[in-house]
Amino acid sequence: MLDIGILFTFRNPSFNSTDWASIYRNELDHAVAAETLGYDHVWLSEHHFVEDGYSPSVLPIAAAIAARTEKVRIGTYVLLLPLHNPVRVAEDAATVDVISGGRFDLGMGLGYRPGEFTGMGINSTERGARLAEGLPLVQSLLNGEKVSHDGRFNQYTDIQLFPPPVQQPLPIWVGARGDKALDRAARLGCHLASTGAVEHRLKYIDALRRHGHDPDNFNIAHLLICYVADSDEQAWDDCAEPLHHVMSEYQAWAEESGDATGDGVAESVVPSPGELKKTRYCESFGRSAIIGSPETVLAQLLAAHKESPGTHLTLMMSLPGAEPRRTRHSMELFASKVMPQLKAQI
Repeated sequence: MLDIGILFTFRNPSFNSTDWASIYRNELDHAVAAETLGYDHVWLSEHHFVEDGYSPSVLPIAAAIAARTEKVRIGTYVLLLPLHNPVRVAEDAATVDVISGGRFDLGMGLGYRPGEFTGMGINSTERGARLAEGLPLVQSLLNGEKVSHDGRFNQYTDIQLFPPPVQQPLPIWVGARGDKALDRAARLGCHLASTGAVEHRLKYIDALRRHGHDPDNFNIAHLLICYVADSDEQAWDDCAEPLHHVMSEYQAWAEESGDATGDGVAESVVPSPGELKKTRYCESFGRSAIIGSPETVLAQLLAAHKESPGTHLTLMMSLPGAEPRRTRHSMELFASKVMPQLKAQI
């Protein structure tokens, strides 16, 4: 059955800013409500040095959610491993898994914004090498192994995690879009946290087979912007300014990185909020954002799944700057009028 989760990013944009304590309180309350509403996952994402506060410290947030919930799974989509010490990541992930009673998924990715790396004192050209070295170390430590390693970035002798995670194995995901990253994720036996592009899924499945893995034993998650209101018009009225903010930020990051993601975002023109309301179209993560009434959203999600099937759906539904009551209404509408039919038909 399709696993459906919501992504939370704890952002506070200037067009509708409030105090940071309220932002965190509201997002944490939404995450707790996600469990009550029947969502399968709460996902968290990481960026640094962003003026709207895009969550820079995801594992403490994951622990806070774990302490307030009992059933919903909690995961990172994704933690930027090259910016971190692999041992610290493994220890914190194991601790979150213990606090949650075995409900944590660790998703890791490469990162691409140069400013995030220079801000951490790391050369961005090392990011691939750091991920390639660090990811197997995190895996081995979370699997309970005693680890010795003499590498370019990390040197350890006979280290072992205590306490270990509850789950054995703890699910590890990799956010990947480039060919090398997709191949690495498959080779290391990690699940795929994708942005939903068909070619990424197909290349990952081919790589799993090439490295001797059965694709049926692995999960593929798709990230989509999704928002539900009582009508299409209301949904776009609610979302226009938050969407404009999100896409403007992604475009700025693409320009900063030289479009390192390869998505062509740097050359795109971000529609104004008024244009978004008029056209009711916003391309994000390689496809249109899915926004509208329950009927519209259901039809578009079924079409997206048919085009690029996966096991998990990750919805960016808590949009930066949106009114919390409207975000909660969207979560409730989706849970009652979209999710049951979506799961029944997939």
